[in-house]
Amino acid sequence: MSDRNPSPAGGPLVEGPRDPEHDATAAYALEPDYVESLTRRILATTAATVEVRSPLNDAPLAHVPQSSAADVAAAFARARKAQQAWSRVSLDDRAAMLLRLHDLILDRQDEIIDLIVWESGKARKHAFDEPLHVALTARYYARTAHEHLDTQRKLGVVPALTRVEVNRVPKGVVGIISPWNYPFTMAMCDGLPALLAGNAVVAKPDAQSMLSALLGAQLLEEAGFPADLWTVVAGPGAEVGPELVARAGYICFTGSTATGRLIARGCADRLIGCSLELGGKNPFLVLRDADLERAAEGAVRASFSNAGQLCVSMERMFVADQVYDRFVERFVSRTEAMSLGASLDWGVDMGSLISQAQLDTVVRHVEDAVAKGARVLTGGKARPDLAPYFFEPTILEGVTPQMTCFGEETFGPVVSLYRFHDEADAIARANAGEYGLNASIYSQDGARARAIARAIKCGTVNVNEAFGATFASIDSPMGGMRESGMGRRQGSEGIHRYTESQSVATQRLIRFAPMLGMSDATYAKVMTANLRLMKKLGRA
Repeated sequence: MSDRNPSPAGGPLVEGPRDPEHDATAAYALEPDYVESLTRRILATTAATVEVRSPLNDAPLAHVPQSSAADVAAAFARARKAQQAWSRVSLDDRAAMLLRLHDLILDRQDEIIDLIVWESGKARKHAFDEPLHVALTARYYARTAHEHLDTQRKLGVVPALTRVEVNRVPKGVVGIISPWNYPFTMAMCDGLPALLAGNAVVAKPDAQSMLSALLGAQLLEEAGFPADLWTVVAGPGAEVGPELVARAGYICFTGSTATGRLIARGCADRLIGCSLELGGKNPFLVLRDADLERAAEGAVRASFSNAGQLCVSMERMFVADQVYDRFVERFVSRTEAMSLGASLDWGVDMGSLISQAQLDTVVRHVEDAVAKGARVLTGGKARPDLAPYFFEPTILEGVTPQMTCFGEETFGPVVSLYRFHDEADAIARANAGEYGLNASIYSQDGARARAIARAIKCGTVNVNEAFGATFASIDSPMGGMRESGMGRRQGSEGIHRYTESQSVATQRLIRFAPMLGMSDATYAKVMTANLRLMKKLGRA
């Protein structure tokens, strides 16, 4: 593995004091006025702030104001008022704003990427995925707005005499609780269809990545979305999260399964809906006929993109006996050739973990596995020489159920390899446990791989790709099965979750009751004959 020294790539930076004992990035910080312009967007009246430091070099990034329960209540009051006016804005005008946002994101992508890297420590090429994904989401929903939201005609019980229409009515104010690992994407992509559907949003991004989310809110306003339609609050999840659940018309949450359960209970108490994308222990299958070079390349991205801090990344690889040794040789070689570093520049293959807590989890999982007999094929060590929370991309062999990392999500750059002989056994092992978010299958027989995919209990399955094919296909739903969540983002499900379906039926000429002097018995015979006729005519 090669290491790269950081070098700033421009953006809202200011040069600071240089320390020859530290890397070049330590000589830079975010412009204070720029940070203040973002944090002012948080609705917070308390004097409390929380310091956020960069995982690149442990330099302070911001002091984030903290919202109180009263601030959250005020945010919802503002949002409800804004939503009432917004719901009367035409669908075409809403879509036009999304298209303006699309262009703004592409024009400002360097600024967005800089901020993401500063907050998350991820490699610049992985930060680039975020504005790309949000722009794709904005364009998709703008272009398909009428397809998803226009009133639709449905079959009536009596042809020509019963007219039925289904309207899509906005929920009102949606609460979005987003995580730190993809701070721009996760803060934005779920809220855009909510806005298009006529809702307002109150957002609570994670404290570690607040600035990227605030920049997204600023771009929404620049694209023409009204003030108070997207309000940001801040604070500990255990305190602010329940306040959102208590007031929202719908909750969208991305995070841990444990927290997802709490949110689901709170939503159930209020009889409101929620969508939850939760944890995963995602399987990667390499079949005996796989293109091994392609599979090894995909395995590197599947395991080590964003240092493994990706909900759809792979932590379990099942490889056919016939190709196991050749695949492992290629996978290890590609992993050891990766460029590692904490940098704002292009050219780094893997960046840092985001925090000490994430580093502690990764170290604990690897040390536990090694102590119980697992073999480290490459990596396995923290690298404080690169960044405070850096851990090498790590491949383990010989992981057993007694080891913590066998079934518990690591959420770091650690993957375990397993042999299989029978594909039915590989499917069963891939389905073991309670998670079911994402899977990958590598085979040169696409039809066979797709047939196997139907047997995998995951919400998304990629064939001959790590995760990007499903993640970037905005027309298709994305989400988890079992303990990996409920509900879906993207596609029609990703926007319909923010609406109530309303059926409106208009009846002509006849009524559904005896008429023209009929008795109840005669009416029953007429309706029975009508049902038989409709069946003969092929009616649904």
